[in-house]
Amino acid sequence: MDQDVQDYIDRIDPQHRPLFDRVHGLIMAAYPAATLSLSYRMPSYRAGGRRLHLGVWQHGVSLYGWPQGQDGGFIARHPDLLVGKGTIRIRPQDATAVSDDELSALIRATLQA
Repeated sequence: MDQDVQDYIDRIDPQHRPLFDRVHGLIMAAYPAATLSLSYRMPSYRAGGRRLHLGVWQHGVSLYGWPQGQDGGFIARHPDLLVGKGTIRIRPQDATAVSDDELSALIRATLQA
């Protein structure tokens, strides 16, 4: 793992680290060959020509970069997590209502070539 990415991860607030680790783990399980680097000052996962960005903020985590309309049905099931155009915001209290299968479907829809 790139040292800049590791530094980013090491600085994550402990209350948000489990949620970050959960999403990161799902991405890497679905795309073990994905490259990971910092882009827009947050971890960016690249598989083929596609990218998914995972940022940690005061509220929790946000996901960016999926093609509009190709979210695996995630937004239809969780419309309250869509904030602005192209941002999914997940707070720790929201995370329990989102299954790993739903997150994995979003990840696959975003990173599939």
